[in-house]
Amino acid sequence: MLPEPYRLHHRADFSRTVRRGQRIGRPDLVVHTFVHGYDGVVGANRRHDDPIPNDALVCVGGPRFGLIVSKAVGNAVIRHRVARRLRHMCAQVIAELPAETDVVVRALPGAATASSDDLLRQLRGALRKLGASGTRRSGGAM
Repeated sequence: MLPEPYRLHHRADFSRTVRRGQRIGRPDLVVHTFVHGYDGVVGANRRHDDPIPNDALVCVGGPRFGLIVSKAVGNAVIRHRVARRLRHMCAQVIAELPAETDVVVRALPGAATASSDDLLRQLRGALRKLGASGTRRSGGAM
């Protein structure tokens, strides 16, 4: 399971990561990364283009992950299965990413039939290629 501090929740966070970040496609995944420049803080319940008042700042515990699993992947049962597998994989790579990184993983239809090892390999390869992975953080992730 992916702990709460490591999840993207707000639409603005997803939009900022997808629109302003880097992207790389893999056979079963598209991975978007964005390194925010808020010195370890992000706005709570704010749009990405709004100024952030000091009283609305929230500390970020580490890299944050968001998942996009559309109906193209399959029916609800398959989509939830893919999302659970991807959350588990994101939890495995937390320690490999800098704390100020936001990651959005979009599952493609092939993710429904791909093995977990293959998806993890694709995720790690994409993060490494984007330059987000490879720098080990000190301390435990969970």
